[in-house]
Amino acid sequence: MFQCVRVMRCREVRGHSVRYLIGLGLLSLCAASSLAATLCVNPAGKNGCSSSISAAVAAASAGDTIQVAEGTYKEQVVITKSLSLVALEKGESIIDAKGWPNGIFINGMAAAPNAGVSGVLVSGFKIRNANFEGILIANASDVTIVNNHVLDNNRALDIATPACPGIPAFETNEGEDCGEGIHLMGADHSSIVRNNVEGNSGGILISDETGTSRNNLISGNFVHENPYDCGITMASHGPATSVIPTAKLSFGVILNTIAHNNSSHNGFQVPGAGAGVGIFAPFPGTTAWGNVVVDNDLHNNGLPGVTMHNHAAAAAPAPPVNLNDNVIVGNRISGNAADTADAATPGPTGINVYSVAPITGTVISQNVFEDEAVDVAFKASSGQVNAHLNDFNSWAIGVDNLGTGTVDATQNWWHCPGGPGSKKCATVAGPGVVFTPWLTSPFNNGDPF
Repeated sequence: MFQCVRVMRCREVRGHSVRYLIGLGLLSLCAASSLAATLCVNPAGKNGCSSSISAAVAAASAGDTIQVAEGTYKEQVVITKSLSLVALEKGESIIDAKGWPNGIFINGMAAAPNAGVSGVLVSGFKIRNANFEGILIANASDVTIVNNHVLDNNRALDIATPACPGIPAFETNEGEDCGEGIHLMGADHSSIVRNNVEGNSGGILISDETGTSRNNLISGNFVHENPYDCGITMASHGPATSVIPTAKLSFGVILNTIAHNNSSHNGFQVPGAGAGVGIFAPFPGTTAWGNVVVDNDLHNNGLPGVTMHNHAAAAAPAPPVNLNDNVIVGNRISGNAADTADAATPGPTGINVYSVAPITGTVISQNVFEDEAVDVAFKASSGQVNAHLNDFNSWAIGVDNLGTGTVDATQNWWHCPGGPGSKKCATVAGPGVVFTPWLTSPFNNGDPF
């Protein structure tokens, strides 16, 4: 990355003194010296390069680029400044973090009080064997994680307990998954793009223990075979009050976009372990609001393809729960499992929205369902889900209202022109579902798979 340098327009110098010309020369030298540097890393430390990535990071100035040659680097890399960390050959530069907390830790908490870090790029690495996250991003902005292979992390997890011995105190709700493969915490305007995330406890997690996580993009990732949690999770955990000065921070998981990902075969090792995409505001004071799940392939996960949960309503004077205004649109959803425990659904389910607290503003639109017993399930004491322009699965329950809230399910394709309950058509179960009028042909041409 290069630093912009303002210079004056060219103008005539006839009649100006030699000192003016010298001044222009000095300005040129100053501009040249302000350009960012490129550092190099190779395992042997040859040709003026560092032999470890951490040494190059320590030597780098803000805005520098570090190019890493192929090889295996047995270390944890901690980044607290703006820089670009680039593998010269995709997947051939391996960070083996065995025995370390993380493979890469982008740590905006290092500058008190939680001042943050921004402008970090990590590209092209294979990152494996960390005790906790492969990549942890905390209190950071404008971070880009692209084209990495993040696998076999969360090694400290004891699934029999479940527990995660030694995980930092600021990770207050990660005992059951050790933070998953890639974890954004108190992060904003960051992009996780085209990564392969597999074999961790869970895939990609956005949470808020150290501050609000907002306006992040999770796009084009292949998130698969993560056995103990969701493929992609947006979970409000509330503040780590023993570590973070809460008076100076806000919290919540809001306005994030999950787009164009393939999230498949996650959360299958333990019954009810994980969804394709999970959105959670589990207890009073938590917020998972205004997030968008769009154009993803969500298949064969251990919970419904999209799973939304709240398990405890707030009683005064406790702060309220906000699981409102999330949008699930244009996804292809098939072969996922039933929900479990208090959020149980009667069979394999495409989307389940469960809340003890009132819930409003949920939009479910233009999704295509296959191989589910229930396409959309809703259970809440009050509130409404809006489900329109979806293509429901034949022989399934298209919409199952399991609570006392309501569902506006008008203008959907029920897999036949006759509407719900007609021969070879999806059905409606439960009270409070409005389904007239319906579509008489598929909205999505019926065959997106």
